[in-house]
Formats: sequence, C-alpha cells, structure tokens
Amino acid sequence: MARPLIGISCYAEPASWGVWRDVPAAVLPWGYVDHVARAGGYPVLLPPVPPEADEPAGIIAGLAGLIIAGGPDVDPVRYGQSPHPATQAPRPERDATEAELLAAAVQADLPLLGICRGMQVMAVGAGGQLVQHLPDLVGGSTHAPGEGRYGSHEVRLVEGSLMHRLLGPSLRVPSYHHQGVASHPGYVASGHAPDATVEAMEAPEARFRVGVQWHPEADTDPRLFQALVAAAR
Repeated sequence: MARPLIGISCYAEPASWGVWRDVPAAVLPWGYVDHVARAGGYPVLLPPVPPEADEPAGIIAGLAGLIIAGGPDVDPVRYGQSPHPATQAPRPERDATEAELLAAAVQADLPLLGICRGMQVMAVGAGGQLVQHLPDLVGGSTHAPGEGRYGSHEVRLVEGSLMHRLLGPSLRVPSYHHQGVASHPGYVASGHAPDATVEAMEAPEARFRVGVQWHPEADTDPRLFQALVAAAR
C-alpha cells in the first residue's frame, strides 16, 4: 500500500545553509517530517502561498491527512482583538493559507492534527478567541521558559476522550508557546495543564480532528503521528 500523503504547513522565513545566508525559504523543523515518515506517511510541505478561490478543495483532495504546524502568533485581527505588546508581527500569507486549507479540510472531514499555533488556527477558524499572552493570565513562564527553550509540564487528559484513549490519563510534554486558546466553538477540550490552560481539543463528530498546544514533533513519543496516519489510511 502506498504511504498516505500528509500535508504539513510550513514557514516562509530567511534561512541559511552552506555558503548561503538569509535566503527566503520554505522551512520546517525536521521533527515533523521524521515523525510522519516513521509513522508510515509521506510528508508533503505546504508553503504559505494563499490559494485561489477554487484551489483549497483540490489541494485537500490530493492529501490523506493534514498537519497545521507550530509557528508565529495568529494575527489578532482574525479574532477581533488588538495586538498585545508581546504578540509577534503577523504573517498574513501564512494566516490566509492555513485558514483556507483548514476550512477545506473540515469540509472534507480530512484527518487533521493542529500543533501549537495549529491548534490556535483551528480555534480561530471555528470562531474562537485566543489568550494573547499567557503569563498575564497564569503567571510565570512554564509554557515557554526562555527564547528557543522548550518547557516541560504535565498534561492531564479527559477520561473518555480520544486523546485519553490515545495517550492515557496524563503525560509530560515539551512546550513552547506564550499564547493559548480561550474559546473553541465546536471543539471539546480534552487536555489541560496544571494551570488550567487548554492543552488539547478535539471534534467528537470528526474522523480525526485534534489540536494540541504542546510540540509532539520535538518529542520521542510517536503516538499522535501514528494515530493521524492510521486515520489517513
């Protein structure tokens, strides 16, 4: 059986390699690619090129699953707020691309995994709101202890949820985010940090549509990627 194609949204940022410096590039941490491949899928990078009106459904029809990856903050304009001083500069092309692909994936009931920013994109796409700077709400910096440094904390999963069935009652996760999901219409919260931050959510009626606030691509636990690829098959 051919490996199912798993689309992964990616960054457009200056990158350096070999003799080249600060070249505009489509980039993605290798952990996403490696996890998808090891789980039995074939990773396909989806750069932030906003599709034309009739393109998202065609793109999604060519995929067996979709990952909306981590990355910079979603533009607060998309959920009706003014930017917090700590909110990063917007990436309008990426916001637009992921919003279009998300809508088409939901319409097609394509297996979908949102990671960190990806979970936030899912919440905003459903009409939800974000917390722009979690330290204002929970105090401290457990979720992102320093620039380029992952935090580590427990996530407790809701009994009876898909996430509980996949991952058990609790686990420790690598975390790097200063924003969070405040509301998530149509999704059920299925995991929380000790400070009550929503760490996982899922759409019960979907084949497989889940979001996690942590970074499984930076961990050795393959189960979320295995579950996505299994659903994609």
